[in-house]
Amino acid sequence: MHVIADLTVVPLGVGLSLSPYVVEVERILDAAGLAHQLHPNGTSVEGDWDAVLAAVKRCHEVLHGQGVPRVHTELRLGTRTDKDQRMADKTASVQAKLG
Repeated sequence: MHVIADLTVVPLGVGLSLSPYVVEVERILDAAGLAHQLHPNGTSVEGDWDAVLAAVKRCHEVLHGQGVPRVHTELRLGTRTDKDQRMADKTASVQAKLG
């Protein structure tokens, strides 16, 4: 099943600068071969359901392996059965209506 997800991974107990951990999450998504787009509050990800959830698990494993004591993840998932839809389709639809 294809899924579009909004993913926010928050390492806790590592200070204020989180960008090195965000970089690591982006690398994990790249390595998983998933389409993804970074935004100010997280990352949009799309792909096979199992691959997306495996990548989220990998994010936790890698960050804990780097010494992060706590990892909090927020994940919103969307699926469709009526048509094949990608992240770009969703944003293009809104952009077209904006003119």
